[in-house]
Amino acid sequence: MRFSIHIVSAASLIMLVLIGCDDSPEAIADAPRNLDSLIVQFPDSVDLLLEHGNLEFDRYRYDSAMNDAARAFRLDSNNLDSRMLFAEVLNNREERTFKDVATSQRNYKVIIKKQPNNIRGLIGLAATYSYQQDFDKTFQYVNEALRIDPKYRNAYVLKGTTYRQIGNMDLAKSSYQTAIQQDPEFFEAYFFLGQVYQSENDPICIEYFTTALELKPEYQEIKYQLAFSKQLHGQLDGAVNLYREMAADTVDFYINRGLFHQGYIKQFEIKDIDSAEYFYRSALKTEPRHVESWHNLGLCYKEKGDKTKALQSFAKALQYNPDFELSRKEAESMR
Repeated sequence: MRFSIHIVSAASLIMLVLIGCDDSPEAIADAPRNLDSLIVQFPDSVDLLLEHGNLEFDRYRYDSAMNDAARAFRLDSNNLDSRMLFAEVLNNREERTFKDVATSQRNYKVIIKKQPNNIRGLIGLAATYSYQQDFDKTFQYVNEALRIDPKYRNAYVLKGTTYRQIGNMDLAKSSYQTAIQQDPEFFEAYFFLGQVYQSENDPICIEYFTTALELKPEYQEIKYQLAFSKQLHGQLDGAVNLYREMAADTVDFYINRGLFHQGYIKQFEIKDIDSAEYFYRSALKTEPRHVESWHNLGLCYKEKGDKTKALQSFAKALQYNPDFELSRKEAESMR
């Protein structure tokens, strides 16, 4: 009985935190922090764990979401919402394994058996088959979801991604466009369209990445892709401005890439070798194993006639990636 009282109390508190009178962006951003404090008070509240886990999942913070999902699932494996979040996180983590996807797939099947019209479950199940490259079953479950709700945007995104996997870029574009028609604020569809056009070296990719970034300005990967597209298509000032923003980020990956690309532009576009060297060295302070920075730093030293430092830089690149042929060829030509 005491456990039930805790659940009710936690549910009441979460309603006050999440849908109280203050619904400003700042309050919404603070929601996970407020939930953290509530979970400390009510560590066995499945409701709180699911609310926090879903917020973290929506923010692509999969490690944090997995902690919540796994605990909620252990506390109540009969709760389909717990099972759904657990399956979703397993199926979306970048470092997921075939075993993770298979586990996710089994849980989606349990959900669909009990709730045949669960669209989120159907699309999740379809995504596991897409990962396993069983595209017939992927489309089977996507189409089943669309029969239930023809306007379900995530179904069209998965169709687009699956078409990309099988090399049909026209249908991929069409599917992503349909997703946008269902939800013009859906940043992921713009982002994926940008990727498709970027792979085709079509400058229209800049427009799609720009829209995606306007919709999701905190998502650094969009900024990176937009900056890179501008760099590829000669919009160097815009690219450099974005790379500078990335270099001021808190995530080492984006700091490194922001600095590296500024060095690249200085080296190959502006022909300012000293500045390029500075940016490559700065990039390596953040990520010492970045092979391309070592290689390009070696090219800077080679151009300046410093054979010893050039060979040392190429050796570093090969130390971290023995198969990096560009550095191997440069070192051999200098010897």
